[in-house]
Amino acid sequence: MTWSIDVSPFFSWTVIAILAVPAALLAVALLAARMRGAVVRSLALAALILALLNPVVLREERDPLKSVVAVVVDRSQSQTIGERTAQTDAALERLRQNLAAYPQFEVRTIEARSAGDGDATTALFAALRDGLRDVSPARVGGAIMVTDGQVHDIPDAAAALGFDAPVHALVTGRPDEFDRRLELVTSPRFALVDQPQTLTFRVVEEGQGASANPVEVQIFLNGDLVERRNAVPGQDAQVQITLPRAGKNIVELSAARDAREITPVNNRAIAVIDGIRENLRVLLVSGEPHAGERTWRNLLKSDAAVDLVHFTILRPPEKQDGTPINELSLIAFPTRELFVEKIEDFDLIIFDRYQRRGVLPTLYYDYIAQYVQNGGAMLIASGPEYAGPDSVANSPLSAILPAMPTGQVDQRAFRPVLSEIGRKHPVTRDLPGARAMPPDWSPWFRSVDVGQTRGETVMTGPDGKPLLILDRAGEGRVALLLSDQGWLWSRGYEGGGPHVPLFRRLAHWLMKEPELEEEALDAESLGTELTVTRHTIGDDPGPATVVTPSGRAVQLPLAQGDEGEWRGSLQADELGLYQVANGDLRALAHVGPVNPREYREAISTTAKLQPIADATRGSVRRLAEATGDVSVPRVVPVSGRADAEGRDWIGLKTTEESVLRGVDRTPLFAGFLGLAVLLLALSATWYREGR
Repeated sequence: MTWSIDVSPFFSWTVIAILAVPAALLAVALLAARMRGAVVRSLALAALILALLNPVVLREERDPLKSVVAVVVDRSQSQTIGERTAQTDAALERLRQNLAAYPQFEVRTIEARSAGDGDATTALFAALRDGLRDVSPARVGGAIMVTDGQVHDIPDAAAALGFDAPVHALVTGRPDEFDRRLELVTSPRFALVDQPQTLTFRVVEEGQGASANPVEVQIFLNGDLVERRNAVPGQDAQVQITLPRAGKNIVELSAARDAREITPVNNRAIAVIDGIRENLRVLLVSGEPHAGERTWRNLLKSDAAVDLVHFTILRPPEKQDGTPINELSLIAFPTRELFVEKIEDFDLIIFDRYQRRGVLPTLYYDYIAQYVQNGGAMLIASGPEYAGPDSVANSPLSAILPAMPTGQVDQRAFRPVLSEIGRKHPVTRDLPGARAMPPDWSPWFRSVDVGQTRGETVMTGPDGKPLLILDRAGEGRVALLLSDQGWLWSRGYEGGGPHVPLFRRLAHWLMKEPELEEEALDAESLGTELTVTRHTIGDDPGPATVVTPSGRAVQLPLAQGDEGEWRGSLQADELGLYQVANGDLRALAHVGPVNPREYREAISTTAKLQPIADATRGSVRRLAEATGDVSVPRVVPVSGRADAEGRDWIGLKTTEESVLRGVDRTPLFAGFLGLAVLLLALSATWYREGR
C-alpha cells in the first residue's frame, strides 16, 4: 500500500490563476506594509485558494510483479556433439530447481534450434527477443544461456538487447577439445560436361593438438571415389573434377578422421555443381527427299541445345547421266570425313529413310556399329525401304538393330498406341492424348513388319505390332521407328499428335539425358522434407534405404504414384548429405545449406559471449572442465545495478514494477474538515481585528 497527495481543482487552472494571483499580490502587500493581522489574512487567503485546488489524499493498493528470467537452451545441431546434450539437460534441470526457490522470478524456458536463414546458424539472441517480446524492459531479470558458445547473432552492444539486466552463459563441452574440418574455398556453380573444373579446398585443425602434418583427403563425384590426395592443414589445395553428366552433380571432399576429434561431421565439404552440355551434335542423313524429311530437320533445328549436320542423298550412284562434275551444283557426300574421321564427334546419328545404294561402303556400316557399341547413339526412322533388299538391316548394322524386317509393309490405317512399358517409359509417358483409348492422335497409314525383336517396345501399331523400339547396344543406344508417317502429326492432319515431345524426348534419351532414364533413382529436398522418386518400367522396386549424415540407415517405403513412378518422403532431422539406395541405384541429396556454419565452428568456446556478458554485468563459465561432473552455479537475486556474478553464483535482477489493484481518494477540504479550516481562518482574522 502506498500513500500520495494529488489535487483535483474545482475550476480550471485559468480561473484559479485569476483568483490566486490577486490574492497573492494582496498577501504580499499586507505583509510588506506590516499591517496588523497580515499573516492571519494571508493564511486565510491561502486556505481559500487551497480549498479551490481540492487536495486529495490517494491510497494505492499495489501487487509486486515478478521478474522475468529467460533460460535460453541451445538445441542446434552442434549441441549434439559428444556429451553436450547430456550436459545441457543436466544443467537445465538444476537451473529449474534453483530458480524454483525464488517466487519473485517468473522463468521462461526458450529452446533455440538452428535458424533456417540459408546458413544454419545458431541464433540465441533472436530466440531471446521473441521469448521476451511481451515483457516490459523493466521486468526483465536477466537471461541464462546454456550453449556451446558458438552463437552467431551476438549483438555488438548491450543496448541492442532492449533491457538492462545481466546475461549469463553456461557453456557445454570441454576446454581441451580438438577438431578437424574441411572447407571449400572456391567451386564453380555451373560447369561444362566433360570439361575439367578446378575446386580449391582447405583442411583446418583447431583446438588442443592441432598440427601441420599432411591429411589424406578423398574426393567423391556423385558418390563414386575419383581421387585421393594429401593436404597440409591451413594451406589451400586444388583438385580437378570432370563432370560426367548434365544436371545436378554432387562433389564431396572427405578428410581422414582423427581419433581425438569431437565430431567427424565437418570432415566433409559438399559442392553442388550443375552440369551443362555444350550443344549436342547430331548427324541427320536422309536417304531421299520425302514428305516427312523436314519434320526431323525442323524439330532438331528448333532445339537450341542441338548442332545439326543434315545431308540428303539427291543423286545416288545409279543416277549417273554423264553430267560433268564441274557442272554439278550438288555437294559431294563427305562419307570418309563423317563416318571415319569425325564420327566420334557426333552424339547421335539419324538415318531417315536411308537404304544401301552404294553411297557408304560396307566397311563404314561396321564403323557405325562400333561407334554405337562404344557409347554412341543411332536412330533409324524407317519407311518401306527398311523391308526391301537394300535395307540397312542387311549390313553390319544388323548386330545392333533391335528388330529385323520380315519384308512386309502394312498399309492399313492405324492409331499409334502406347504399350504397357510405353506407359511407364519416360520417353512416351504422359504424352498429350495418350490416356484416351484409342489415343487422341491422328492415324498413320504405313508400318513395317519386323521379327526377332529385343529391347523395349514402347509404341505399337496395327494389331499390336511393334512401332517404336528402344534398345541398348554395348555402351550405346539404338531406336527404331517403323513408320515414316510421323510427319502427319506435324502437319496437324485430323488434329495431329505430340510429335514434338515424342521425337525430342526420343533424341535426348538416345543422347543419355539423365532425366529420361527408365531406371533411375532421384532424391531432392524441399526445406526439411526429403523426397525420393524411383522411376522404373518394372514392378514394385521395394523400399529405399536412406543413410543420414550421421550414418544412421532408415528404410523408406515407396508408394506408387503415376505410372512408372514410386515415391516416398522422409522428414529430415539432420542437416547434410543423405545417401539413398534402391537395388543397384544410388542417389544423393543435400538437406539444408551446403557446408553449414553450424558445423564449420564446432569447438565449444567462452570467448564469443564474454563481451556481451561483461557489458551486462553477467558471466560466462563452463559447465564442466576437462574432467568432472556438470557444475551449475547458485542463483542469487540482486537489485538495481549491483554485481551479478561471483565465484560460485550468478545474479538475477529483481524488479520494482507492480500492478495497481485499487485507489482510495480522500479530499482534504471536503465536508466538516474543509469547513472547519475555513471557519478557523476567518475566525482568526476576526479575532485579530478585534484586538
